Formats: sequence, structure tokens, C-alpha cells
Amino acid sequence: MLIIEDDQNIAELIRLYLANQGYRVIVSPTGSGVVDQVKREDVALVVLDLMLPQADGWEVCRALRAETGVPIIIVTAKSQITDKLRGFDLGADDYVVKPFDPLELLARVKAVLKRSSKQTGPPGPVAVPGLRVDLMRYEVKVNGQPVELTPKEIELLWVLVSQPNRVFTREYLLKEVWGYHISAGTSRTVDVHINRLRDKIERPDLPWQIKTVWGVGYKFEIEDGEKWEK
Repeated sequence: MLIIEDDQNIAELIRLYLANQGYRVIVSPTGSGVVDQVKREDVALVVLDLMLPQADGWEVCRALRAETGVPIIIVTAKSQITDKLRGFDLGADDYVVKPFDPLELLARVKAVLKRSSKQTGPPGPVAVPGLRVDLMRYEVKVNGQPVELTPKEIELLWVLVSQPNRVFTREYLLKEVWGYHISAGTSRTVDVHINRLRDKIERPDLPWQIKTVWGVGYKFEIEDGEKWEK
């Protein structure tokens, strides 16, 4: 595991708790060159601070998600919900606010690793007329043209498009895409991402839309196939 943390006391605290559980732990105080380090060291998980002396923690998170499949847990003093949403948008698997209980962080590490171990590989692309979602490449195209989406927006869209016309509850989507249950401060996460997706991908000439099912959740609604050409 790789701890990216410039505060020596916090880094050592995390290192001791992880090492006591038998994990091999590396500490990087700067965040510089960590993408290459993750690839070189075959790191199983990254614990990432956002406020680093020689790197932008947000950019480190984005780069790790774009270039590696390593799970990422952000550990930071940034506690605003906008910060949390940004972290998840950039691909973090979990977000822990300082100060934290080391036992809680350890439990979150184990949960993220457990979820990661269940993934046998990136699922294949899904497509409907005018839309293709490729989760392996984190790429979305509408009418053949690339659309810029965040990692979490792509993952959410993939879930919806993979089962057209199925109604998904907010609770299911939050657990499936973000890996946690609805609690204070998270209930609007799905709604915010759905609204962003609608703005970015929906077109009046295409036979589908992300539809709200009031009191329940959302579905990717697509018209009867006889009404359009594939």
C-alpha cells in the first residue's frame, strides 16, 4: 500500500495500523511521481492526502484513476460536501475526513480492498442508438463524438445504460457506484450527477433519456426498437 501524506505523524500512524494488519506499506511525503511508483511497486491501494507540498492532490487522484486501476482512499481535512463530491468525481473509492479514528480508516481500507477483489476486470462497453459507454477506456460517445464526463459520471451512466428501462433506486446507485449507503450529506450525490449527465449527453433527436421515477429513483428509458433504426 502507498500512503501519500506530508504530515509525518499522520503518515506514521496510518503506516503502523496497516503494517500491524500485515500490509506492506510505502510512504511518499510529496506525491511526486506516484503514478510510476504505483505501476512499479504493484501497489494494492493508495491512501491520499490532498494538501501536498509538491503536487496538487486533486490532480494526483485524477492521474492515478486515469492511468492505473488502483483503489484510492482520500484522507484530508477538507470536509465540505463539494470537496467530497469532487473527490468521488475524480475517481476516489472512499473519502475520510481528518481527524479520523484509525480503526475506522482500517475498516474502510478492508472494505475497499474487498470490493476491488470482487472485480474480475472492467466490464465491456454498452451501446444504444447514438450512445456508447466504454468503462474500460472511461470513454463516452454521443452520435459518434466524445463527450467529456468525470469517472463517476461514466460509471453511473454505464450502470443505467447496461439495463435499459430498469428502475434503479438512489440507494442502489449510491452503493453500486460510490460503494456506500445513503447518509447525511450524501443523499443528493446521485441527483447532482444525474442532472449533470442529462446536461452533457441528452439530445432531442435520440430515442432515450434519463427519466426520474418520482419517489423511487431513475431509469434509462429507451423507446421501442421498432421506432428507430439501430
